[in-house]
This record gives sequence, structure tokens and C-alpha cells, in this order.
Amino acid sequence: MKEHCDVAIIGAGPAGSVAAALLCKAGHQVVVLEQSHFPRFSIGESLLPQCMVFLEEAGMLEAVNNAGFQFKNGAAFSRNNLPGAFDFTQKFSEGPGTTFQVQRADFDHLLANQAISSGADIRFGKRIDGFGYDDADLPVLNYKDEDGEAHTLHSNFVLDASGFGRVLPRLLDLEMPSDFPVRRSLFTHIEDNISDENYDRNKILIVVHPEHKDVWYWLIPFSNGRCSLGVVAAQEYFDLDNNTAEALLKNAVHESPELRHLLSNAQFDTPISVLGGYACKVKSLWGKRFALLGNAAEFLDPVFSSGVTIAMKSASLAAPLVNRQLSGQEVDWQKEYAHPLQSGIDTFRAYVNAWYDGSFQDVIFSYRRQPEVRGMICSILAGYAWDQSNPFVSQPKRLQTVVSLCQG
Repeated sequence: MKEHCDVAIIGAGPAGSVAAALLCKAGHQVVVLEQSHFPRFSIGESLLPQCMVFLEEAGMLEAVNNAGFQFKNGAAFSRNNLPGAFDFTQKFSEGPGTTFQVQRADFDHLLANQAISSGADIRFGKRIDGFGYDDADLPVLNYKDEDGEAHTLHSNFVLDASGFGRVLPRLLDLEMPSDFPVRRSLFTHIEDNISDENYDRNKILIVVHPEHKDVWYWLIPFSNGRCSLGVVAAQEYFDLDNNTAEALLKNAVHESPELRHLLSNAQFDTPISVLGGYACKVKSLWGKRFALLGNAAEFLDPVFSSGVTIAMKSASLAAPLVNRQLSGQEVDWQKEYAHPLQSGIDTFRAYVNAWYDGSFQDVIFSYRRQPEVRGMICSILAGYAWDQSNPFVSQPKRLQTVVSLCQG
């Protein structure tokens, strides 16, 4: 018997769960195929305030607010013990100014359960190995369960929210090399045991290496006394052939005076994960009766925690368009989805590039700060990279003017 649904979604992470909830609210039958079983470990734990808008749209905000996650109101930076911080409540753009720092295993599980409560049929342990079209020119997903039994799912539309799994880009040869240098990240969760009373657990801490401006660390505190800890550098920085990942991460922490002090009593009790060559892009964000969401479409870099925000933004943009298309209306996916989504990604890209060449670091740590300009930049760091009323969004090259003033 042929199985059919209105919308098939690949992946039950934030993009997939938000899209599923939105489409169920619009009255569609949604099936989500997820390879893993939740809860499962995932990186990307520091949300941006813009995410709260998308969670509210999906009807998930109350559940997230009540889950006991670590409150977050900004981002702190440190370079050679010189501090810099942004309070997201002082941003230029309208919208929430606070959010949470979350252990993604719990957060993603919560969102998936909220999507299920909205009516989504989420099926875990399903691996997709084929994509095509049936005689009616409708999408068909071929997948296997954990016993190896093959299944097919016909739908009117497919959304790929598979994250780094990048299912449709691989199956449809949509992948393109990123124009970012190949970087690698080593990361883990630790029992931080931080006793410094000056440490602000309400902010992510981003630390620049004392000698290498393109090497940086993240420290993301959770509400249970634990932290996410990671270091990012060019791939050749880490000699994994002659060292263990744990030794490399501990040595990198030791090289940072700030982290060496903060984590002097930390317990490294979780295996170290390694992720390299994560930056990616695609030839197109959409095709015949399918669209790519979040990391399945493009991933830039973890430095400004933009991944989950871009994922949720893509779901928020795509779901109403799918609803319109399934109701028989014309949709211009390039104009109404790809261009708007890409505009925010390109804004983030400008700041990521400026981070690694050191120029945006000079802005962050400069004392020549105009409050109005700082509020506009703060908005982008808070995730409001699609706010065209912000001159630093509508004209990203304005950043270079600020850089020149700070370096002058």
C-alpha cells in the first residue's frame, strides 16, 4: 500500500520541528523522518534572541520558557584579558532581547515533542537513502528502518532539515565547496566548577587566543553547573596524528590565561568531539517540490551562534510558502525564500569574515563606541540579521567604516 502525506520533513532538529509544528497548525498531514533517537547529543547550544520569535510562531515558547534552561542576555568577549560585552536588551531592533543557553539533547527533544503535540508524525531511527518522483511527479523518499526494512513515503512537498547530514544535497548533487577556509573544532561538555564571582553565566564567553587572532574558544554555561567548551582553529592547528583530541583541547585551554583561570577546577568527564570542514553551501536552496532548511542548506561558522537562528528562520520562511503552494497558489521560491534567507546569511557572513581577519575584533574591544552604532551591531549579534531597518543589515559594508574608526 502506497503511503502518502502532505509534507515530508527530513530531520527533527530545530528547523524540522518548527516547520512541522507550523505546517500542522495550517492543517497539513506532516511526517518527519529522523535518523537518530532523541534525546541525542548535538552542538550549537547558545541560542540568539531572534529564535524566541520563531518559537512563539510555532507555539513552543511557553514550553521552552518553562524548561529550566540557562538564561542568556548577551555575549562576552575576551582578548588578552581585555573584556568586551554586548547586552542584547540594548539592541537596535525590536523583539526579544533575551534567550537561553541549552543542552541541545534536551532542547531538541522538547521541540520534537512539541511538534508531536501539534500533530506531527515523527518517526525516529529512519535513514533516507533515495529521493525521486512518482508517476504523478510528486516526491518520493526511500528509507530504511533499523531492521533494514525498506519503505517509501510519497508526499506533495519535502523539506530537508537534516542538518550536517545534508541528505538532499548529497542525493541530488547540490553541494558546493564553501569559500571559507577549512577549520576544525574540538569540543565537549564539562563540569566547570567555576568559582570566579565575576564570571557571568548569563552570557556566552568567546575568548581569542593570546597569540593567534584566528583561534578562538567558546564557553557556554548551562543551568546545571556544566558548560559547553570548544576551540576553533585552522585545520592544521590541531595535530591529531600525534595527539589525542583530549590532550589538544586541554593544551589549547592552558594556552589561554582567561580559560586557564576559569577552568582550573574543571572536570573533563565527557569524550571530546572533533568536527572539521563544517562550512558548506549549495547550488540552490530549493527545487521541484522541495526546499532546504538550516544547515542542510548552508552553514557558516559557530563563532556567533547563528546556526539555530538560521535554521528556525528558514522554517519560518518556508512553512507559509509550502502552505500556499499546497493550496494551489503560485510561489516564487527564489524570490520569496532563497533571496530573503540568503540576505541574513550574507549579513552574518560579513561579520564572520571580519572576525577572522581581526577587524571586527578591533570593533568589539575598541573604546571608541557610539551607543547607537553599538546597538545596531548588537542587533546582528542577537540574531536580527534580517531587519532591513538596521543600516548595518541593509548595508553590511558599513561595518568597514566602523572598523576604520576603531583602528584609526
